[in-house]
Parts: sequence; C-alpha cells; structure tokens
Amino acid sequence: MYCSDTRINQAGPAMFRSISLALFVVSTLNSFATAEDAKRPNIVLILADDLGYETLGCDGGESYKTPNLDALAAAGVRFDRCYVQPLCTPTRVGLMTGMSNARNYIEFGAMDPNATTFGNLLKQVGYATAMAGKWQLGRDKDLPQKVGFDETCLWQHTRIPPRYANPGPEYNGTPRDFKNGEYGPDLVSDFALGFVEKNRSKQFFLYYPMMLTNAPYQPPPDSADYDPKAHGEKVHHDNKHFGDMVAYMDKLVGKVVTKLDDLKLRDNTLILFLGDNGTGRGITSQLRGVSYTGGKGLTNARGMHVPIIANSPGHIKAGTVNDDLIDSTDFLPSVCAAAGAKVPSNLKIDGQSFWPQLMGETGQPREWIYTWYAQNGISPRYEFVTTKDHKLYRDGKFFDLKQDPYEEGAPKNAADLKGDEAKTAAKLQAVLDQYADARPAEFVADVGALPEAVARTVRADDVVIVMGAGSIGELPQQLVQMSGGAA
Repeated sequence: MYCSDTRINQAGPAMFRSISLALFVVSTLNSFATAEDAKRPNIVLILADDLGYETLGCDGGESYKTPNLDALAAAGVRFDRCYVQPLCTPTRVGLMTGMSNARNYIEFGAMDPNATTFGNLLKQVGYATAMAGKWQLGRDKDLPQKVGFDETCLWQHTRIPPRYANPGPEYNGTPRDFKNGEYGPDLVSDFALGFVEKNRSKQFFLYYPMMLTNAPYQPPPDSADYDPKAHGEKVHHDNKHFGDMVAYMDKLVGKVVTKLDDLKLRDNTLILFLGDNGTGRGITSQLRGVSYTGGKGLTNARGMHVPIIANSPGHIKAGTVNDDLIDSTDFLPSVCAAAGAKVPSNLKIDGQSFWPQLMGETGQPREWIYTWYAQNGISPRYEFVTTKDHKLYRDGKFFDLKQDPYEEGAPKNAADLKGDEAKTAAKLQAVLDQYADARPAEFVADVGALPEAVARTVRADDVVIVMGAGSIGELPQQLVQMSGGAA
C-alpha cells in the first residue's frame, strides 16, 4: 500500500534528487580514486650484493655477461654517478630509511627497530609489500614486519646458514633447511615471483636485495662446477666463479622481467636496480679497456660507485643516460613519489627524489653527497662531502677527482688551498658543518668502554677479523659476524 500523505509525496522528489546527487558524488570520487590507483605503478627495487659500477655491459664493463640488465638500461635510463656506502649494512640502512648513517646507523648487521622505511610508507598507501633476499639487519623475528613488509623470504635473519647451495632461508621468520641441491637465490626468486603473481590485481612493492654476487665465490647452478652436495660458506670458494655469479644474477633479474611481461604488468611497473657497494677487493675486471679492481669497504669510488638502472615502458624514455649525482638515501623519496606516498614532515630524511629525472624532467639534481661511514657505528669513522669534481674529508684531506678519481695520490690539505680550490673547500666544509651535530646522543657509544680490539677491526672480503682480542667472547656479540662470510 502506497502512502497518500501529500507532505511525503511533496518531499519525495526533493529527497530523491538529494540521494541521486549524493550517489553521483560518491561514484565520481570512487572513479577518481580508481583512476589515481591506476596511475600508481607497481615497484620492484632490486639491490645486487657487492656489484660495482664496472660489472655491467651497459656501463662499459667488458668482463661479464649481463644481457638482461643491458636490455633494461637500453629501454630505460641508467645513471652514471651513483655513490652508496662502502659496505652492505650501511647502504641498506640508508636506502631503506632515506637517512644519512649519521642519523640512524647503529652497527654492522643491525638497524634501528624504530626506523620508518619505504616499506612502512608504501604499505600506508595500500601497497602489498614483500622483501626477498638478504636481510642482515637484526635477529628480531618480527622486525621485517615492523619495518613494513607483509611477507618475507630472507637469508641471515635470525641465524646465518649457507646462502647458496643447500641453503637455509627463513619464510616470514620461520627457518627452512634445504639439503637436496637447491640453490638459495633460486628459492628467493621463486618467492619473489610468487608474490608478484599473487598480487597481480593490486599495487605491490617488491624489495629484492639479492644475495648474489657477494663472496663466497661459489659456482651457481648454470656453472659446470656446480656441486649439489656442497654445504657451507667455505667450500669451492674461488674468484674464478665471480663471472658465473654475475651472469646468474642477471638471469634472475631477467626472470622478474619475464614474469611481469607474462602477467601483462610491465607497462605499470617501475623496475629499479642498483648495487649495494663496490665489488670485492679480490676481483679485477675490465672497464672500457682498463683494468678495474674492486674496492669494497674503501671510501673511494672503487668502494662506492655502483650502477643504477630504471625501467618503466611508456613512462621512462628509452636509452637515457643521466649524469646527476645519486645517493642511496635518494631511493626512499623517489619510491614514495612514484607511489604517491607522502614522506612525513617529522621524518628528517637526507634523500632527494630523482623521480622527476625518471619522468624526463630536470628535477633538482644534487650538488653534493654527504657520507658518514663507520662499519661498527663507532670507530674508525669517515666523514666527507663529494661533488662530481672534488671531495673533502672531515680531517681536511682534499681531492681533485678530475685528476685523481680513485684518490690514489697524496691529498691536499684544505687549509693550504688557494684560489678556486679554497672556495670549493669552503663550500664543502659548510656542508660538513651542517652535519656536525647530526649523530643522535643515544647512538654515540662510550668508546673507552669497548675492548681495544674494536678500534682495530679490519675487513677482509666478507670475514671480520678482529686483531688483539684474546677470544671472540671478549667482544660485544653484536660486533662479531661469524659465519665464514656474513657481509
């Protein structure tokens, strides 16, 4: 029975118009949200381990086969001047948090559990997030989730098992041991590709810090020398296997690209690739006709200069080469800009977004890179500012990088400089002055309370060798990385 009350009948059309208008507004807002989501790319950030600038064919490397990365560079942009930290954990902390190590680096093999990472920020705007590969940031089982990753497949999380043949990765913090000839990087790759497929219908962020190509230099499955019965970090280690490891790393990058192509996701996916520090010091390669020795752990270009490739078909101009300075801290703001994620104003980051450069714009290129580096967060500590042409250390050492790009000659003393060099040194000193108090008090250790051996810690490839301690047990456990190759 229909109601015959004239007041209700009179109100009806107006009420229906209001409802219709409200539904139209909601529908329009939803369509805008859907359109905005469609513009946000999936993001795959791949970090290769111990892979210096000289290793890729697209950058002029002549020693190794990297066809998949070369193809990504040819169809995208590569950066010629990316400088990261000289060692893995320091680079990873800066990369993930966008902050200089001066602000939040604790020690080797750890990160601040209260840190905000790009995982947190992208998760907040609706991205599905995963991390697959090398962790080395602390043994708290829940820490990867705390710093923003929904799913993980990690090596060196709560323990340090073998990473290559017959490995022991951890899936969401649960250890699994493989003993039938499985290869760790393959297991990580399978997890990463599975994550992509599972989240094909939504925006996803895959952070893929590969174990390759760090020592031990052991033959991968495509090598004639691969031993499916090998176990441990010390067997079959030989520098001659490095080239096969680079080729296999490139092959795994190719698998990511193929998966994205098969799922028809390439046109809406941003792929970023870089190395975490220079190649190991025992490896000599050819770069544009010249021998180039890796410098992992050194504060010159051999230890810090790494490749960067960015690829996104239809969005990044193919065949671009960019000469801007890029620092590892620049990845957080760049990834956030791509994802439409706002960096909180109370998060004091040091990174500068290079997203405009990826989109073909000029952007705001860096004039300098500030570096604070201390392997164990204490001593020895190195501070310096680098431009394209010059470098000034906190202690006054000054290098003209045009004349001495690898800092092989005797440095000049900033106090003795004249003319243009003096003006340049003064500008760089002003940057150092900006960071004079950047180190939080809670991270400044009482060096006098630590064993003398800590001040004489040296690094030989992957094994931390401590000179002068009566036994490992005398050192703070967090300063000791024992696995036959933990870095």
